[in-house]
Amino acid sequence: MDQEAPTNPDLVAPLLGVSEDDKSKIFHKGVSHLSVFQTPDRLFESLDYEIIENDLFKQDWRARKKEEVFLYIVTKWAFAFLTGFIIGAAALIINFSVENIAGAKWLVASSYMTSGRTMTAFAIFTALNTGLVFLGAAMTVYLAPSAAGSGVPESKAYLNGIDAPRILEPITMVVKLLGSICVVSAGLYLGKEGPLIHIGSCVAYFLGQGGSLRYHMNWRWLRVFKNDRDRRDLVTCGCAGGVAAAFRAPIGGVLFALEEVTSWWRSALLWRAFFTTAVVAVMLQLGKQFCAQGICGLFGEGGLIMFDISHAYGQFGLLDLFPVVILGVLGGILGSVFNKLNTRVTKCYIYWYLRKPPYVKVIHACLMAILTSACCFWLPFLVKCRPCPDLSDIPGYKCPTHGQTGNFKGFNCPAGQYNDLAGLFFATKDDAVRNLFSFKTYREYHYRSILVFFGVSFIFSLITYGIAVPSGLFIPLIINGASLGRLVGMIMTTTTGNKMDEGYFAVLGAAAFLGGTMRMTVSLCVILLELTNNMLMLPMIMLVLLIAKTVGDIFNSAIWEMYVRIKGYPILEAKPEPFMQQLTAKDAVTTSVVSLSPVEQVSTVLMVLRNTTHNAFPVIGESSTTGRKVFLGLVLRSHLLVLLKNKAFHYASSGSAENSKMLQFTDFAKPATGKSLKIEDIDLRPEEELEFINVRHITNGSPYTVLESASLAKAYTLFRDLGLRHLCVVPREPEEEPIIGVLTRHNFLHENLQNMFPYLMPKKQAAGKTILM
Repeated sequence: MDQEAPTNPDLVAPLLGVSEDDKSKIFHKGVSHLSVFQTPDRLFESLDYEIIENDLFKQDWRARKKEEVFLYIVTKWAFAFLTGFIIGAAALIINFSVENIAGAKWLVASSYMTSGRTMTAFAIFTALNTGLVFLGAAMTVYLAPSAAGSGVPESKAYLNGIDAPRILEPITMVVKLLGSICVVSAGLYLGKEGPLIHIGSCVAYFLGQGGSLRYHMNWRWLRVFKNDRDRRDLVTCGCAGGVAAAFRAPIGGVLFALEEVTSWWRSALLWRAFFTTAVVAVMLQLGKQFCAQGICGLFGEGGLIMFDISHAYGQFGLLDLFPVVILGVLGGILGSVFNKLNTRVTKCYIYWYLRKPPYVKVIHACLMAILTSACCFWLPFLVKCRPCPDLSDIPGYKCPTHGQTGNFKGFNCPAGQYNDLAGLFFATKDDAVRNLFSFKTYREYHYRSILVFFGVSFIFSLITYGIAVPSGLFIPLIINGASLGRLVGMIMTTTTGNKMDEGYFAVLGAAAFLGGTMRMTVSLCVILLELTNNMLMLPMIMLVLLIAKTVGDIFNSAIWEMYVRIKGYPILEAKPEPFMQQLTAKDAVTTSVVSLSPVEQVSTVLMVLRNTTHNAFPVIGESSTTGRKVFLGLVLRSHLLVLLKNKAFHYASSGSAENSKMLQFTDFAKPATGKSLKIEDIDLRPEEELEFINVRHITNGSPYTVLESASLAKAYTLFRDLGLRHLCVVPREPEEEPIIGVLTRHNFLHENLQNMFPYLMPKKQAAGKTILM
């Protein structure tokens, strides 16, 4: 009833262009349902966010003193603080390392350029980039394949209730951190923002699990949270903290967790997530002030990613709305095109990697580094140098610049001139965004330069996100949108005399492209406002996001939703499919009930556990008044294994209703990942198998139930919104059996229902053509 099976290879294979002979290979390698760069060691299981109200839980709750309850609440806040502190420290480490490594690389290359040794500069520039990518890819492929990609789909899957293997483990976090430093410093069209969200989830998961037994990092003082519910809340705080660290956007981080990754929310969690992001913001501010003393090398104000345009002109009129609408439509169309093409590229990588040894992924990443380096270095030579503008009325601007950040890079130009394309290509991605966002720089770029940069960045963003390295999409998408917006702004200011600055259009273009790709509204709006430090842009950003999302939704889904499906995470979307209204809860029951009696012989329990994969079993007793069978509740497989492991047998001759060895509520707490009991761990003598166990005191006497006649859509909403693992289906009029079946995540998945009821599906879906889109 509760086996979360992987995605059906018969459904996935046609979309990848895989032949029949390769289906089994895909299935066993896990390409269809996990990251394309990892191999699973077990099938998916669901997390259980339901409170198991059995006798032991009630006794434990009644026995708690006020001091213990207070300590439990304080511990939650303490862990939220610790999560924010560690995430803030990780963000400072990443930014400090990237700025110093990338800065040193640019200084070395620029020094050779200015001395006339262009080929030597290119060779050193390419070698450094390739070496950094090699380190990042090698660590990812051989140490933690689950660290590949952004990590946002993984965080979203966990908070949706999916227990996927190794996606939030300590080694994943370490490789994510070090790999992000390497690939971002190498100048690939990737960002560090998505990996920071994943790192935040890993930090929270590590604390919530009480450490990690697999890596021998487990301490008694950390083993506080004993259930998935508390651990999930902490991971939600970790996601919010990751966004806050990535963009210096604490409010945006909370809203991102609420809008994009979580499936369940409550007011108490809102406060803790807000507290976590506040701690992250304080950590970043302290780091900024510490480095302001000039003791952090090349790390400066720009290292914390804020694109400050607080001085920008924010007034607009009615006529200004027309180009903004155009920009929103373009962002929605191009964002949906990006989603379509990028997912297709990733599927090609899946198919290609399938037949290759692991080192091929490393070579692929290195080739991408070489290609990116060649384009960034040589493309600026294709444009003519331009005379420096008069910057006397713009404080802080300098023209030209050599070996340092700035809008007007001298590159290969004579004195008094600059190369506009070098300011975008021959710079870090953060600096390229700042240059595009810059205000009062009218006609800083030529049309041809912006078109070349937009085309190259769009193509490299498509083909780079999907290689076997930690990678984020936010910065590449911002670059694409900002260059598009700058181009629109140049056209509007030239042809119509529009009052808005070209940099203003660049910010709106970034919002449009992000909205058209990620389909977020509220959280993305707040993140952009905090990122640019300009509240005057609120109305325009709101308008462009709404238009971009509306247009993009016409064509396909958000980028993260598409990657969740590509990786095969059996995620439950916010709303049930329309066809579920035509089905009842009984229709979705696919397995027969395997039930237990309140007192069962050990041999019977062992046989049930060995011959089924169910994770919960209905307990059926008899009514003392009518003698009819009654449904007493659900007993979990893990709880039965604890009873058997501890040999808590029940002796009927004693007349006692209890087991001979009484266990405490804490004995049944969910252990850290990798150490849960399995049936293979149970070793009993033949005479012990003849004993009995009493399961009444560990039976959840109040499981969630629905009538057999309830619509499947209503059952779906109940299951998802409450974060359930089991939903019992009971008959309207009990006859022989008081329970019909138990619904799990597997029963609600679109692909499984599609196989059972193909006549209810639209023809396009029934043919299996839109499963991943």
